Amino acid sequence: MKKIIFLIVLSFFWINHLYANDNFIDQFNDWLTKNGHYGYVNNDEVPKICKEEKRYSHLWYYNKCDQIKSGNTLDIKFYKSSEIPWGKKPNKDTLLYYLFRYLEVENAYDRAGSKGSKNPYKFNTELRDDKISKYIKKHMQKTALLSYLLFEDNKITIDEISPKDRLGILYNNDTQFTSASVGKSIVSYVTGHAICKGYISGVDHRLNDWPVLENTLFYDQKLINLLNMAMGHQKYADFDLKTNEYKKNANANTVEFHLKKGVFKNSKKAKRKYQYTNFLSNLLINYVWFKSEGQFQNLLDEIFVNKAKVKNDVWFLKMNVRTVKANNRNNTILKEYKVRDEDGPLRYSFRASRYDYLRIAKAMLDDWQNDTCVGKYLKKIHKLRIPMNNKWKDDKTSSLNPKSYAGKFYTNYTGMKKRNVMGMNGFGGQHIMIDFDLGRIVVINSMHTDYNWKKIAHSVIKKGK
Repeated sequence: MKKIIFLIVLSFFWINHLYANDNFIDQFNDWLTKNGHYGYVNNDEVPKICKEEKRYSHLWYYNKCDQIKSGNTLDIKFYKSSEIPWGKKPNKDTLLYYLFRYLEVENAYDRAGSKGSKNPYKFNTELRDDKISKYIKKHMQKTALLSYLLFEDNKITIDEISPKDRLGILYNNDTQFTSASVGKSIVSYVTGHAICKGYISGVDHRLNDWPVLENTLFYDQKLINLLNMAMGHQKYADFDLKTNEYKKNANANTVEFHLKKGVFKNSKKAKRKYQYTNFLSNLLINYVWFKSEGQFQNLLDEIFVNKAKVKNDVWFLKMNVRTVKANNRNNTILKEYKVRDEDGPLRYSFRASRYDYLRIAKAMLDDWQNDTCVGKYLKKIHKLRIPMNNKWKDDKTSSLNPKSYAGKFYTNYTGMKKRNVMGMNGFGGQHIMIDFDLGRIVVINSMHTDYNWKKIAHSVIKKGK
């Protein structure tokens, strides 16, 4: 009996320990209360007048409804990591909380991006009412999906968003959500524009003109090797960095840190082969910044404002002194340091709203189909694609179904090897797929990979249904 009581007390302590060590839970509870989501908060702690009075009214403020501290009544599963681990099956409450975290955590970073266009592109819409559209609508009700958009025949034909009684209280048409590794493909698209502006000579350009690359395996290699993640870097990094001296996630430190103080200091290249690594995309976007010679902002505006005509602000995350310090508590080399633009603080991580992701994908489609300079770049990297050498085979998943990698895009999907289809894939189920031949685009934003990717992405691109 004593043992049972001890376990109960221990479990209670552990639950509260998790709450105490999750510094977003108080922010989340405050957000729920201040935004009137009283169905999710501890109602005993909310005065009746604050529930009944119109939010932000004089009487609402007079009764200090904006200062109420409240707990929540949600059934939240807290994970050891800051993200929902792959393979887990989180409930709606857990998804809601982690969505709040995902939206808040990146606000500590600086930004490098563009303001929304004064004349955003307006989509034509003609919604389908068929088996697949009904399936996606039902799928939206029971999975971590935030948004699903299908663009075909030059119009939107499926348009679904998480409902208000699910994740819609936090996510709407204008929510700028993380791209995760979809941002790597957007980095490649920016690189294509830098080439077409003459900042970089082409995909065969030698990386021998940025001093930070000297005495590393990256020096004097061709740009296409960096685009294809085939730099002979596998000794030093796989998905993350191979180190125990500081955080393995490349996004915690600047490019200069990794090259001059970290794992790539005095590194030597091995035989070149595909090795997916986060760091290489950070290296690429910062190299483009360096080569644009003070015109990086103009380059971004040309892409996102003038061409894609985004409605809302879009941006890449940018490290600063605060984020470096916060991410490097266990760094045995250097816990904090000055962060300068010339040291490579830009990250591939990109944020945009749901329709703006589609606007950017449509800009890629237009470039390809109109055979613009950037379209030629996309065709060139597609031609120079390399095998991914996957050890595992799982045609039902977005990362293992494609068999080739083309300049930070996935290609050679099963059943479509003879078609010009390229995809972008990111953590949590972020996914964009473009059929350049048929003009079809699928854009998916998601919290977690618990949806049927093969049915709502691959099959729709392949068959249209």
